[in-house]
Amino acid sequence: MLIIMLGAPGAGKGTIARMLVEKFGIVQISTGDMLRQAVNEGTPVGKKALEFMNSGKLVPDDVIMAIIEERIAQPDCAQGFIFDGFPRTIPQAHALESLLTKKNMTVDAIVNLEVPEEVVLKRLTSRRTCSNPHCQAIYNIYTMPPKKEGICDKCGSSLIQRDDETEEAIKVRLDTYYEKTQPLIDYYCKHKAYFAVSSLDAHETFDAIVQRLQK
Repeated sequence: MLIIMLGAPGAGKGTIARMLVEKFGIVQISTGDMLRQAVNEGTPVGKKALEFMNSGKLVPDDVIMAIIEERIAQPDCAQGFIFDGFPRTIPQAHALESLLTKKNMTVDAIVNLEVPEEVVLKRLTSRRTCSNPHCQAIYNIYTMPPKKEGICDKCGSSLIQRDDETEEAIKVRLDTYYEKTQPLIDYYCKHKAYFAVSSLDAHETFDAIVQRLQK
């Protein structure tokens, strides 16, 4: 099974993807997570991506595609995977289509998570991430706070607000999304595998997607 999950930053792509992974036994591929890992490890790709991530801008396509091709070739992707927030632009979609065609893979679902901008701002400015690069657990000060304020439940490290999740950076990310990614929705809506679903409640969103996939 191959799923592409679309939506603005904070639409819930990661949350829904993890639920689908558990349901169908496939792998979640998040370019954001992979890039952050590269940054934490200080790899050449990570250093190149860092300046873009901190300002809320999109990382260049050549960096993204190199990571994607390497990732889907790994054994754990053999049963299927979910692209969490990728592609983000039409050129990326074209590059992905070429890659999947080369590997004889077919997309089963293209899901667009729809959520109002004010909800996105509240979700992302309230997010906190574990500072331990080997943990990276995510919390929300309103809906999923840690047991002890500012401390990760899993490893005891301090929690931080990422540079790309301040209100200023989020607004830049949303502006970038509307400019670069919204045309992608118009492009994909013509695809037979495309459908949109409201993403205000994770369980309702998950149920709607599963129902569609099992038709």
